[in-house]
Amino acid sequence: MRWYRREVTLGDLEEEGRTERWVVVSSQASEERAEKTLRRKMEKERERWEIVLRALASRKFACETDARGALAERTERLPAYFEVEASLTATPRYAGRGRPKKGQEPSATIWRIEGTLSVAEERAEREWRRRACYIVGTNVLDPEILSEEELVATYKGQGSVEKGFRFLKDPLFLASSVFVKRPERLVALGFVMVVCLLVYRLAEHRLRTRLSETGQSIPNQVGKPTARPTMRWVFQLFEGIELLIIRSPTSVSRRVLRLKPVHERILRLLGPTFQKIYEVPN
Repeated sequence: MRWYRREVTLGDLEEEGRTERWVVVSSQASEERAEKTLRRKMEKERERWEIVLRALASRKFACETDARGALAERTERLPAYFEVEASLTATPRYAGRGRPKKGQEPSATIWRIEGTLSVAEERAEREWRRRACYIVGTNVLDPEILSEEELVATYKGQGSVEKGFRFLKDPLFLASSVFVKRPERLVALGFVMVVCLLVYRLAEHRLRTRLSETGQSIPNQVGKPTARPTMRWVFQLFEGIELLIIRSPTSVSRRVLRLKPVHERILRLLGPTFQKIYEVPN
């Protein structure tokens, strides 16, 4: 991974602007992906622009100015990584039929355009290298406090946060079934949702860590072993488990129904507190 660092002042320079540290990041892998994507796009665009040039070659123009103007107009939006090599030919036209007489002046001149499309490799390389880069900005100017490596890692780690908030929007979370009107209740609901997400992520992190440490796995949705299950899938695994309470005049007993070995394995990995809730022995 490579990066280039620069401090940028935002806002009006005459006033007090905000200074940020911008890091332009690229890597060998991202450049290879960008080049491959751009090459595919260029192939499709090349076919389209060659059709434009063939249509232009079939037209007749009364003068060289008209021909060059039409070429400039039709190639105005030509991507920078393409270039057109054009040649103009003038063909005289004579009045009357048959071969023109010796010394006869042509009555008109017809101009045609022949255009050849090619790839400007140097500009194409600049383009895919540009597309392979992205910018990460921070107001922490001191690299000793926040290094470039930490900044990039933090930026890439926000994907898991976004996935978490996507979980909050899931219909299974049932947030849409709760209607609140007053602002303070809306804030309270948001707080409860974020706390739920925190518990969800902590449980998922703990389970994945314990699976990795012990070299164990649990079946995923298609029955294959995985050491990185989502907590949502674990919740689904525990669906159908019920608590049966039997009361008699002298005692009260509890039984957890439909608990399978995979459930006991998960509870042991999560720890004694969870084992106690489900009455799973060590």
